[in-house]
Amino acid sequence: MFKFCSLYSGSSGNSLLVQSDNANILVDAGVSCKKIETALTDLKISPEELDGIIITHEHTDHVQGLGTIVKKYNIPVFVNQETLDAMPKQRDKIPDDKINLFKIFDYFEINDLKIQPFEIPHDAANPCGFNIFNNDVKMSIATDIGDMNMNVLKRLEDSKFVLLESNYDPEVLMCSPYPYLLKQRIASPTGHLSNAKAGKTISHLLKSGLQTAMLGHLSKHSNFPELAYKTVVEELISNNYNENSLKLSVASRDSHSGIIDI
Repeated sequence: MFKFCSLYSGSSGNSLLVQSDNANILVDAGVSCKKIETALTDLKISPEELDGIIITHEHTDHVQGLGTIVKKYNIPVFVNQETLDAMPKQRDKIPDDKINLFKIFDYFEINDLKIQPFEIPHDAANPCGFNIFNNDVKMSIATDIGDMNMNVLKRLEDSKFVLLESNYDPEVLMCSPYPYLLKQRIASPTGHLSNAKAGKTISHLLKSGLQTAMLGHLSKHSNFPELAYKTVVEELISNNYNENSLKLSVASRDSHSGIIDI
């Protein structure tokens, strides 16, 4: 068994679930503890069954509920030192014996899951994406990416499933109510990934065996789920793929997705 479910994904909060025969882990805890509990209960999973929470970076939409849920349910946290130091409010709530430090590119294990963090371009202390392996099957999680460079692309290759950021549409972003400086940040090389770049990335990954993709971390004010989906499909078609080449979906910001078998 190797399964994935997006609990919440968007600029307002992110938390993802990965399951195997012997592990249940969260990637990030960027919504309240209550919201995470609600989503897990709906999936018939108790928070006490969680074997760990792995953290991509320290921004609030990725760690808002971390300290509370860790303290309440005694869950191990896996994080790099720079990220830990950059979130003192959450760090103060986490018991020392629940902190497990990792280094970028070094593998670590949570039961039968093998995990490799990799660096991503984003304006945080030491942000990362994750390759997660179970019985040699690979899935990847990559959000908060200012640009899709070759280093990140190589880390995503050979994945059967990817949760990939599709944060904004450039034209919608320019017309959004965001302040000018925030618009610049979002579109910068250390900001977020556009729909078009998500489409180009997925088109490339199909060559190395990608079967299923979910678009995540959509902006509330500079994107729409239908637009993200349409842009990616059009990019696939322009690269001589058709919609049947890939199982494609869009993660919701407010509710959990279906369970995806990898």
